[in-house]
This record gives sequence, structure tokens and C-alpha cells, in this order.
Amino acid sequence: MIRIGIPRALLYYEYYPMWKTFFEEFGAEVVVSPPTTQVMLASGSSRVVADTCLPVKVFLGHVLSLVGKCDYIFIPAIRSVKSRVYNCSKFLGLPDMTRAVIPESPPILDIDIDINKGKRNLYQAIYQLGRHFTWNPFKVRQASLAAWQAHLNYRQLMSSHDLTPPQAIERISGTPEAEANPSYLSSTQATIAIIGHPYLLYDEHVNHRFISRLEQAHNRVLTPEMLSAEELQLAIVRLVGSAHWTYEEEVVGAGEHYLQGGADGVIGIMTFGCGPDSLMMDMVRRQASRLKTTAFMSLTLEEHTAEAGIVTRLEAFLDMIRRRKRSKAKVCV
Repeated sequence: MIRIGIPRALLYYEYYPMWKTFFEEFGAEVVVSPPTTQVMLASGSSRVVADTCLPVKVFLGHVLSLVGKCDYIFIPAIRSVKSRVYNCSKFLGLPDMTRAVIPESPPILDIDIDINKGKRNLYQAIYQLGRHFTWNPFKVRQASLAAWQAHLNYRQLMSSHDLTPPQAIERISGTPEAEANPSYLSSTQATIAIIGHPYLLYDEHVNHRFISRLEQAHNRVLTPEMLSAEELQLAIVRLVGSAHWTYEEEVVGAGEHYLQGGADGVIGIMTFGCGPDSLMMDMVRRQASRLKTTAFMSLTLEEHTAEAGIVTRLEAFLDMIRRRKRSKAKVCV
């Protein structure tokens, strides 16, 4: 049985159920790297220059953890998933970068996804990937359709049941490790929305267990995946007119939606040195300043971010929200 390695980083939380279904349709075994550790981050950082962004360093660490554990590693080059909307450069050259800095890596299965080149080009790319397993085009088509349905079911599960990607993946696999709505949230202090890319929001090593800290402080946590595609798209149109970058809905769309209501506070998480993220988060910050109805805070992460600094800022933000709520309660009385 062929073993396909998938790094638990970057686009893992976006597309893992789809990728897993596609490869398993051919009888392959999917091997996922373990959760991020400091050893992984250090090993990934050692392969690239210091200016490389944190998510890529983490990704390379995950690739290194899969060396010797699989026959191939799947690393797609996703350029665009919407017409005239483009992805960050780190995704475009990811397969080539990995080959260059990790020569001991198993053979890399890559696929070039660019909607702007038309459906024919996309279909050819999918068939080319499928030929590693079969020369039967009908089997490749069947696998791709099953994979796409798995992706739609995954997104629907998160938006309809208010689940985060880790919770949804655990539920799909049949081995949930945590409740979707923990019992200790019965005495909710506040509702906090977190916006940002999944590879930052759900990597507990990178963000120092940010969501867990919020929930342990008896706060209800909302994430971009809990909104439907229509809600995110409408929010983007209201704020910027149309999307310019792939995955902009995770920041701009979710930020605009939650600022308009449903949350007591919004926290934006991004990485140091990321140009698109900085611009998108600033759009949300400006909107929060204009509305003046929902508290907003942004956090910038990098490999040397201290846990104490994260905890201090989070506690101050939550304290401000509690004071706001008490002040509004007194006015209402």
C-alpha cells in the first residue's frame, strides 16, 4: 500500500478531508504529521533564511517529521481558487522550495491549481496527479468527485454545527477528542470572535493554545469556519467590494461580519512580515474604529513570541470587555 504524507500545516485545515478522500479512493494510506512542536519549528527554521515567514518554517518542520514515514509527500501549489483572486507567493513555490531545502524528502506529489487558467487546465492537473495511482481516467474522475463532496460536507459540518476545523476533522474520523460546546461554557462571560488563517488559529504551539485559553476563561469562541460562504462573501462586498487575495474571507469577511454583531470582541491573529495579512487586518481595524460597537485587538505572532506576552494581552482585552458589559448593564438599569 502506498503511503501519502500530508503535513499538518498551512492548508491542512482548509482541505485535509478532501485530500484524504482523494488518495484513499485509490487505496492509498494517508499519513499525517503530528501536531507542531518546538523541535519541528527549530528544524524547519534551520533550513531557510531568517526572513522566511513563520508558517513556512512550521511547514518545513512538518515535512521533515514525515521523512522515512511515507512513500510520497503531497504538496500542492495553489495559485488561485477564484477568478482574478490570487494567493500568497509562499503557496506558489512551496513544492520547489521543499525540494530545494529538504533534499532527503520523499518524492513530492504536486499539483498546480489555478482557476484563472480555466477548467480544462484544472482537469488536466487532477488527472496528472491521479496517474501516480491509475491510468484509468474514470477512476480519477470518481476520486475527484468524491473528494469534492467530502470538502463540501466538511464546510457544511463546520458552519451548521459551529465547529472548528480540528473538531470537524475529529468528528469525520469518528474519534472526537473534545466537545463542540464544552460544559464549562454554560456560564459564558463573553463571546469572542477570532479571525485569521487556520494555520495560525488552530496550531496550538504557534498561538500558545489561544482558543483553549479563551474557553477556559468561560468565553464562547467564534471562528470564520462557523460562517457560511454566503455570509463571508456578503461581508467582503460590504467592506472592500471584492476579494483580491485567496482566503481573504478568513480575515476581511469574518472580521466584518462579527464586527456587525454577534460578538463582544474580535481578535485578529496574523504573522510578522506578512504583507497581505497586515493590509487585510488593517482594513478590519479601521472598520472597528468606525463602528465603535465591538472591541477589536490584533496579535502578531512570530517564532520568538513569548507565551507570557500573549496571556497578558488576552487578559487585558477580556477585562476591558467585562468592564464594557458592566457599564452597558448599568446604563440599561
